[in-house]
Amino acid sequence: MQLLVAMNVTDAGPALEKLANCLTAVRLWFLCNDLQLSADKSEVVIIGTAPQRRSAANIREVEVAGSRLQAAPKLKSLGVTIHSHLRFDCHANEVARACNYHTRVLRHVLTVLTDDLAQTVACSIIGSRLDYCNAMLYGAPAATLDVLQRAQNNLARVVCQRGGRTDARPFLRLLHWLPVKHRVTYKMAALTFKTMSSSTPAYLNDLIQTAVLVRPLRHPTPHC
Repeated sequence: MQLLVAMNVTDAGPALEKLANCLTAVRLWFLCNDLQLSADKSEVVIIGTAPQRRSAANIREVEVAGSRLQAAPKLKSLGVTIHSHLRFDCHANEVARACNYHTRVLRHVLTVLTDDLAQTVACSIIGSRLDYCNAMLYGAPAATLDVLQRAQNNLARVVCQRGGRTDARPFLRLLHWLPVKHRVTYKMAALTFKTMSSSTPAYLNDLIQTAVLVRPLRHPTPHC
């Protein structure tokens, strides 16, 4: 369960009180249903711009169901690392670290695998990690995407059994793998198309506005 509250850093009292009341109600619901809320296992993060976080530096603890929790610089939600500055460089580093680990494991067993099986294992175990929740990386800095691209390049070299200093772009084309930046763009485009065609989920459909041309881009066809 995740609770989010908008907070004015110059007057955080009302927001923190609202959060405390909500957590108290949640704890009572747990007790009424014979459940135990593990407050000490909860995490708290304050998200905002650099000036906002500096203004909120005095908020060091947040009370959660009777427990005082330190505000953490980052937390993990459903496998995604969310940092207080809402940049995903930490998430990209952790994904790349996991991909490189499994790539090294794949290299050790590559001699007993066929080419098709090696590609299948690479896509299912490592490629899926690169694609998981990658729509959040749309618009991310090039340095963040480069971390993941290097992991994909390393995987392509291993699958094609090439050295570590070889240019990976021909192998990506040979394996029909889109680079990381294009995979992110494709995921965002597919999600937008599905949302516009089905109007679901509603919270995303409400955010989409169809572009209206201010003038026609083509000249009218002359009639004889």
